[in-house]
Amino acid sequence: MLPQDPVILFSVVNTKLRDRYDSLEALCEDMDADQEQLVRTLGAIGYVYHKELNQFRK
Repeated sequence: MLPQDPVILFSVVNTKLRDRYDSLEALCEDMDADQEQLVRTLGAIGYVYHKELNQFRK
């Protein structure tokens, strides 16, 4: 389960993307997370997913 707090969520997701998953799609599938909701939540605090970097950045 992923954290609800957007700042903590950002940290956890980027760490998991760096250490374990080769894409956001793989992370969401494995963790049974709603990818669109995740992108919206992090977008609300100014972060955008960059597929080529496999991470969220401002």
